Amino acid sequence: MKTKIQEKFKSLFGEEGILYASAGRVNLIGEHTDYNGGYVFPGAINFGIMTAIKPNGTDMVKLFALDMEEYEEFDLASEQLPKAHWPKYVFGVCKEILKRGGKVEGFNAVFAGDVPHGAGLSSSAALESTFAYALNDLFNDNAIDKYELAKIGQSTEHNYCGVKCGIMDQFASLFGKEGSLIRLNCKTGEYKYFPFHPKGYKLVLIDTRVKHRLADSAYNKRRESCERAAAAIRRNHPEVEFLSDAKRLWLDEVRGEISQEDFLRAEYVIGEVQRVLDVCDALERDDYETVGEMMYQTHFGLSRLYEVSCEELDFLNKLARKCEVTGSRVMGGGFGGCTINLVKDELCDHFIRTAVDEFSRQFGHEPKIYDVVISDGARKL
Repeated sequence: MKTKIQEKFKSLFGEEGILYASAGRVNLIGEHTDYNGGYVFPGAINFGIMTAIKPNGTDMVKLFALDMEEYEEFDLASEQLPKAHWPKYVFGVCKEILKRGGKVEGFNAVFAGDVPHGAGLSSSAALESTFAYALNDLFNDNAIDKYELAKIGQSTEHNYCGVKCGIMDQFASLFGKEGSLIRLNCKTGEYKYFPFHPKGYKLVLIDTRVKHRLADSAYNKRRESCERAAAAIRRNHPEVEFLSDAKRLWLDEVRGEISQEDFLRAEYVIGEVQRVLDVCDALERDDYETVGEMMYQTHFGLSRLYEVSCEELDFLNKLARKCEVTGSRVMGGGFGGCTINLVKDELCDHFIRTAVDEFSRQFGHEPKIYDVVISDGARKL
């Protein structure tokens, strides 16, 4: 990938660029808790975005997306959003840095990636993080701290791409560390690295190839449900800033004041916040059976209470149980994408073969299989 990017950069701009990269992410547990001020437990992975980039001495940003063979440019002074979807991420990052008093000048860039689109591995966050990290290094002498860079990526989603996401994806992409998962408190920004070297197990992603675009889905409606439930609880318990601050008992107190749908969404979130803590405790004991059982509980909640699963994801989850997979759940925003599976080494080949065969028979196309390794996040190469 590196060679192809540099060759294209040289053919377009007559010189080599400076290389930067960032990563997609998996989230072992803690789904839809980030925008509710709860805990998440992600790690960066060995799939990511790479860019060659160089200041060009103008006010123009000139971009080439190698995977799509598409060129776009925009003037940094312009407030008009690019028409194509993918340049909006780079446009947003530039604008959010400038909004915070940072510096961005015109630049040329060629980028490519191997994060599968629509699989729930955060290709958009990897793109935002790559450019945020590069522009901070090139124009700001790394004066903007990494947590603020994550917020820049999050604000890009909110203000330019129409997705009211939490901060987890951008955080994992920027803070990822090889061999470690990160427990992040999305309310306070406190985080802790947990070594993740599960001996005798593999992390396997099975991609349904059912594509989601979060802005076009019910993602934002889930967030509104949670905010309504938190507001109802806050009337009795003013200390509840986010839904993650609430106790299950407090949710029961307002059951008659909110819709059944809002109640179920909130029930899932409150349970999921606790499951993240339970998984962290289990990992410190090397208790992967408990980790796996929590993953299955999360899938049940995402499917039945939060309703962000789909037929294909539920099929894979049931199949994982049948194949004695230790843990399995839908990963990412939902409405398609991947299941993440914690599989014993000796069961792995059988599980993958069975999943491919039975899924293909049921849905008429093969799923994609990804072995993932927990890797480093944003960096200059």
